[in-house]
Amino acid sequence: MTQKRTIPASELIINEDGSIFHLHLLPEQISDIVILVGDPGRVELVAGFFDSRECEVSNREFRTVTGTYKGRRMTVLSTGIGIGNIDICVTELDALANIDFATRQVKDDFKQLTLVRLGTSGALQSDIKVGEAVFSRTSVGFDGLLNYYAGRNEVCDLPIEQAFIKHTGWSELLPKPYFVDADKSLYELFKDSTREGITIAAPGFYAPQGRWVRLQPQDLHLNEKIEEFRYEGRCITNFEMESSALAGMAALMGHRAATVCTIIAQRIALDACTDYKPFVRQMIEMSLDKLATL
Repeated sequence: MTQKRTIPASELIINEDGSIFHLHLLPEQISDIVILVGDPGRVELVAGFFDSRECEVSNREFRTVTGTYKGRRMTVLSTGIGIGNIDICVTELDALANIDFATRQVKDDFKQLTLVRLGTSGALQSDIKVGEAVFSRTSVGFDGLLNYYAGRNEVCDLPIEQAFIKHTGWSELLPKPYFVDADKSLYELFKDSTREGITIAAPGFYAPQGRWVRLQPQDLHLNEKIEEFRYEGRCITNFEMESSALAGMAALMGHRAATVCTIIAQRIALDACTDYKPFVRQMIEMSLDKLATL
């Protein structure tokens, strides 16, 4: 019989009150459905739809509310901006569900989480309108995060990855991109209310998404190549900053994950909408209704 690994205190930091290091949550404070938002202020927007609340916890950019919506227990958690924070949030949520904090060992019974990111995004195709909700059926990581984890190739779509690298003439200076699909059952749940897409998650807001303020992007034509890329009739639809790490880490851990984003900028038309909150509210209510049926 293989001896279980005991996770050292330096690998999994538990606070004195028994909560996990960054999120400051106790295992019983999360639901098996977790809605992830970037902006801590958006937690209240989501929780405002809840019928009841049982706990509210805040630490740094991580704000959590757990309650019920139409009788279904749910958690909403703000991740802050960026891939690195997704690495923290998904790892710590999984630990809350699947690590025994007393023994520091993996529990015998695996608990699957449903992790759905509700975000905002910029469109990369001219026919996508501001206000549309895009379901990231495939997420593309420009960040390199998943390359640090064993099993990366087993959860990635390697043929489309190679086609993309060849099409763009991908620079060796950049992290190798990875393509990961969302959970199939979540795609089926959301497909009648969203537009299906391939979403790039960039490790920054400016040059990694082709923006030029004072510092020039390394490849001035990368966005044009991205817009022109086609694979089996599919195209890349939008840019955001978190979906790839969420899809990849969830796939490695056995959780269900997906990203839905409201389009608030049209990168082709060089236009942006700052009054996008009504569209975000529509996306949130639609998503809560879908998740309440699980």
